Amino acid sequence: MGVISDQAILFCLLGVVFGLLVWGKIRYDLVAFGALIVAIVIGVVPQEDAFAGFGHHATVIIALVLIVSRGLSNSGAIELIARHVIDGGRSLFLHISVMSGVSAILSAVMNNVAALALLMPIDMQAAKKAKRNVRLSLMPLSFASILGGMITLIGTPPNIIIASFREQAMGEPFGMFDFSPVGAVTALAGVIFIVVVGWRLIPVSDSDDASSDLPLPHEDYIAEVRVAADTSIIGRRVRDLDAETHEADVEIIGLVRKGKRLPGRARREEIRKGDIMVIEADAEHIDAFVGTFGLEYVGSEKYVGQAAEGLVLVEAVVPENARIEGRSAFSLRLLYRHGITLLGVSRRGRTFRERVRKLDTRAGDVLLLLGPAERLDDVVKWLGCLPLQERDLQVVQRHKAWIAVASFALAIAAATSGIIHLPEALALVCMVMVGFNIVPLKEIYTSIEWPVIVLLGSMIPIGSALEASGGTALIAQQIIDFAEGYGPVIVLTLLMIVTMTLSDVLNNTATTVIAAPIAIDIANRLSVNPDPFLMAVAIAASCAFLTPIGHKNNTLIMGPGGYRFGDYWRMGLPLEVIVIVVSIPMLLIVWPF
Repeated sequence: MGVISDQAILFCLLGVVFGLLVWGKIRYDLVAFGALIVAIVIGVVPQEDAFAGFGHHATVIIALVLIVSRGLSNSGAIELIARHVIDGGRSLFLHISVMSGVSAILSAVMNNVAALALLMPIDMQAAKKAKRNVRLSLMPLSFASILGGMITLIGTPPNIIIASFREQAMGEPFGMFDFSPVGAVTALAGVIFIVVVGWRLIPVSDSDDASSDLPLPHEDYIAEVRVAADTSIIGRRVRDLDAETHEADVEIIGLVRKGKRLPGRARREEIRKGDIMVIEADAEHIDAFVGTFGLEYVGSEKYVGQAAEGLVLVEAVVPENARIEGRSAFSLRLLYRHGITLLGVSRRGRTFRERVRKLDTRAGDVLLLLGPAERLDDVVKWLGCLPLQERDLQVVQRHKAWIAVASFALAIAAATSGIIHLPEALALVCMVMVGFNIVPLKEIYTSIEWPVIVLLGSMIPIGSALEASGGTALIAQQIIDFAEGYGPVIVLTLLMIVTMTLSDVLNNTATTVIAAPIAIDIANRLSVNPDPFLMAVAIAASCAFLTPIGHKNNTLIMGPGGYRFGDYWRMGLPLEVIVIVVSIPMLLIVWPF
């Protein structure tokens, strides 16, 4: 095929891809992979380059970043930060200020989708406590996480892709903090706008009720946790913890000492080492409460070695005629025979006086079971129970937070100083996290967002083919011709606007793959430094604020926030204008032509 026909075929193929992505009825990874197969079959992508995108540095780095993010979450490093900065009693203005700042900072050091996923439940919990509509704070949280991703190389996939394209074009990639001067100033300006003005532009009416779109409330369990020897609450009275337990969404309803439940005076009792606190909360808040106060699960002393590091929580309902119906965990010797602890029981909102492990269960009770992941499924079946919808309830390994943080910090320092390349550094962090069982083997593959990997691995060969056919040069020339006589600054601005517009209707990863070679072609035709053009694409591709489909974070909040498609542009449009107005001068200062 000739060069012209190759260009025409690739443009038509990309047009179909863009159309299908905007349509949104077919998953974007299937669209991209299908386009790659078509391109290979008709010959516009050489067979030897067909799957080169899956081994591309950008693809590998994104996968590794997602595993590292899971490790930071599993170790409690993120929970530790959130615990000290989140306060449900703050005003909405202060809440959005703190959450936006934390979101932007976290997104700078981890994948911004993972950062949002960690903070979103906290934001929803704060909204529930304050009895306000969560849509007022979820969109600012999402936009701030997107802005924070621009600050470092690993914050967002577009930065990683741009760094790889620079290495191909100029022999050296962008470093970890090369994005920081422009990205940090732009992110700061954007966050200030979100905090002061942006959230006020979100449409909310009396008829809006996002609560209908929120996940159904989970069961509240009556559970038992033990006061460890080194906890800070020893010597304090139960009633002195009211403010902290209210903040944690946990209620202390009793105290067990030397095997006996204390009578009504328990609230006046000083807490002692070895006391067992009877609490009422849902599964997630129970684990957070244990971590906050340095408590330990009753029965956890039975878990040693590998088993102690892979504990998970499972919820299961007791049907009629189940083995455990009418019997207790103690009578079944559940812990001693099977290594599984009955941590809590939910009985349709009713309380009970018996110890959890000695309670005779009834049909309809919901059990909260604690134990090693590899045993729980079999034990649930043995009990005759039915597991509830699976949730990510792995017990946080808080004692390993320093390992996760230290290994990650050392890897970033080594990559930044040039001692080792970033992919290898991140791979070493992953090995440390797997070696210490912070990320269990079964979670390695579930940590990776495979649709994103397939999208990127499929689009990179198509983008390379478009560049090889002269297609990117043609687009670059059209942009230059359109801005002829206005100088490179106008061309740079126009490139940002075009890229930002594409990113609003396409996945930002796909937009970056297509726009990066165009940026290099434009710079070469103008005989100027390609760096400001590449940086402009990285910023513009990241800043997709007009629709829920341009960035995964915006899609993630759509259901929980009860947002409509047309809600995003109200805050997103002025934010995109601010990004352009702030970033263009910064690009000219930091990355001159």
